[in-house]
Amino acid sequence: MKYLTIIQKNEYGYSVSVPALPGCHSQGESEREALVNIKDAIRTYLTMDGTLLKGAKIREVEVSLAS
Repeated sequence: MKYLTIIQKNEYGYSVSVPALPGCHSQGESEREALVNIKDAIRTYLTMDGTLLKGAKIREVEVSLAS
C-alpha cells in the first residue's frame, strides 16, 4: 500500500506524518531516515489491535471549501 506523507524540516531534523493514519508520526535526522522510520511506524500502526479505539465513536464528515 502507498500512503501520502507530510515531511517538514525542523531544528532537530525532519518530522513526518501520515494524514490517512491519525497519530502516525515519526522523525529522523535526514529526510531519508525519516522516511525509513515512518515505514516502520505505519507497519506498527496497521498491526495495532483495536483496544485503542474501544468505545470510540467513528464518524465521517463532509467539508466544502466553497463559500
